[in-house]
Amino acid sequence: MRMKFLLLSIILSSYYVISAGQNIYDLKECISTGLERNFSILVARNNETIAKNNFTPGNAGYLPTLDLNGRYGGTVNNTTQNFTDGTASSTNGVNNTAATAGASLGWTIFDGFSVRTTYKKLNELKQLGALNTQMEVENLISQIIAGYYNYIQQVQTLKNLDYALSLSRERLRIDKARYMLGSSSKLMVLQSQVYLNADSSALSKQQEVVRASIIKLNELMAVENLGNEFQSADTSIIVDESLLYEKLYDETLAGNTSLLIASKNKSISEYDHKIISSRTYPYLNFSTGYNYTFSTYGTGTYKNQTVDGLNYGVTLGVNIFDGLNQRRSIANSTIEIHNKELKYLEVEQGVKADLLTIYNVYSNNLRLIKLEEQNLQTAAENLDIALERYKLGSLSGIDLREVQKSLLDAKERLLAIQFQSKLAEISLKLISGTIMEYYK
Repeated sequence: MRMKFLLLSIILSSYYVISAGQNIYDLKECISTGLERNFSILVARNNETIAKNNFTPGNAGYLPTLDLNGRYGGTVNNTTQNFTDGTASSTNGVNNTAATAGASLGWTIFDGFSVRTTYKKLNELKQLGALNTQMEVENLISQIIAGYYNYIQQVQTLKNLDYALSLSRERLRIDKARYMLGSSSKLMVLQSQVYLNADSSALSKQQEVVRASIIKLNELMAVENLGNEFQSADTSIIVDESLLYEKLYDETLAGNTSLLIASKNKSISEYDHKIISSRTYPYLNFSTGYNYTFSTYGTGTYKNQTVDGLNYGVTLGVNIFDGLNQRRSIANSTIEIHNKELKYLEVEQGVKADLLTIYNVYSNNLRLIKLEEQNLQTAAENLDIALERYKLGSLSGIDLREVQKSLLDAKERLLAIQFQSKLAEISLKLISGTIMEYYK
């Protein structure tokens, strides 16, 4: 019973010692670091800011435009004049100058509702920018969660192999003692040494896998030192078994980011159609301005002249014929709206299919977890019995190795199915738009 208790403590316990000088990260800290530093998120947020900056009345055309201009220039001319009576006159270096300044104001009063429609489109683009950022955030969170629990799985596998190595050491010690007493052969000692070396090699390879999982998680968090060592606050993979398909289905249709983006794209194409159609309406523009001119003359009756004044006007127009380009543009925009509707239906169908497929995997994995937990318990009991029989000499070394391997395989299968179940859980929350629950 003592051996059995020791075995279960090492295999099933979620506690392990933290190395000195290493940071301890929980899942929320990993997510927070990634959201703050990940490069893809930073780019997405910059693009979102651009879309926000573009959503202004002036960009839509609501506001008038005001231009100021000024110019100073002149001419230096040589003039020769020949008169009909045979006389001639010439002047050289005549310098005329002119300084002008003006202000012009233009304002679109009506353009077939294009301004109002453009403003609504800019608002949709702003919301689309936020949704694109949200998608980047959700994808990053799902990757960080998967990387975090992959690290836990690899650490647990490392502990599993470390325990296998301790069993091989114990077996080698027993065989050496029995050989010294003359109750065992040299062959048994050598065989035990081979198994010990194989377990040492497997442990070394697993250390490389753990190291790779650390680097990958640091990359997702955009940590400057990718080799930064850390330990996870969680030491086991706990799967949420409360997910219900009906609830996930409703949440998916209401909050799936891909569906929301497809819906926004459809709305934007409808606004584009309205903007193109507005060209068939008359347009009315108002303009006014003020101009000032000061001129100097090198010759002539006037030495200088000043002219200033106000101008204004209203322009009313309508396009009568443009080579049927307007009709073509409207027809193409109608097709584009239909394409966006089809794209939305395609995305919706794909999301529903993914939800159903992953939920089936999730449900089956929950059943497999229960089965593998039972297998692990049985394998642990078998090893306890096998070790006692091996000490008494009633069990061969090959049979003991098989029992030991069965226990290690059972633990690895349990870890693998727990991790796969967690990935299915993460995917379901990502599809349903509830992935942010991990960050609360």
